[in-house]
Amino acid sequence: MASLLPRNIPVLILLMSIPFMITAAQNPPSPGYYPGSRISTIGFDQGYRNLWGAQHQRVEQGSVTLWLDRSSGSGYKSLHPYQSGYFGADVKLQPGYTAGVITSFYLSNNEAHPGDHDEIDIEFLGTTPDKPYTLQTNVYIRGSGDRNIIGREMKFHLWFDPTQDFHNYAILWTPSEIIFLVDDVPIRRYPRKSDATFPLRPMWVYGSIWDASSWATEDGKYRADYNYQPFIGRYRNFKIGGCAAEGPASCRPPSASPSGSGGLSQQQQSGMEWVQRNYLVYDYCRDWKRDHTQTPEC
Repeated sequence: MASLLPRNIPVLILLMSIPFMITAAQNPPSPGYYPGSRISTIGFDQGYRNLWGAQHQRVEQGSVTLWLDRSSGSGYKSLHPYQSGYFGADVKLQPGYTAGVITSFYLSNNEAHPGDHDEIDIEFLGTTPDKPYTLQTNVYIRGSGDRNIIGREMKFHLWFDPTQDFHNYAILWTPSEIIFLVDDVPIRRYPRKSDATFPLRPMWVYGSIWDASSWATEDGKYRADYNYQPFIGRYRNFKIGGCAAEGPASCRPPSASPSGSGGLSQQQQSGMEWVQRNYLVYDYCRDWKRDHTQTPEC
């Protein structure tokens, strides 16, 4: 029996890998409706400005390139705060060794409410060359690292290589729900179940690249290695379809679904379920180590 084991192991490994290879080669089913197509594209300067690391930021033809090296990273910020809306950008990530590096696109009011802020995150967690990027989505309500932080992370791998081309990533935030989209395919829906578990205060839109070696890649196992610098994030095709905080109370944000009444269509729901079935790698609600009294929406 022992003599058969070495010959059978490669066959077993091959058989086990076949479902993964088939899944990885597929694209998600069509969502049938593309909310991003209803929002006009703007140039970087029309909606954003540099926030920090100006020497590590280049704006050209409406797009922006950020880079991180040993001296600094970089970030940008929207010109206005928003009460709700659709916020998206096409992003292309750096290939190779990017462990410890985070490239992000997110909403936050940390500058207005330090230590007690809200946040809606899309973060690309850097990786080693043998492993795919992880896209982390997160929602914070009145919390940050210097107080009681309660993250609501859901992490995904992607059905494509995000370093080979630009892909669209978007956050749709309405008074009733938050929907995260990749190429207009919903990957996560976070409904408003109570005021205590939903961000309600105005937020700005941000993008950044920075060193998060302490936690970004396998809980800090792999750190940023500046022998591979600069680490580069590219953004273009910005879309803001939002209700500005100083705008009229009658403003209504775009809808994710063709019904216009919020939620997802059955076709969109099927697409989201496909993504979560095949590419979801972490869900805070399913983490038994978490104290779920702090996340009653679970």
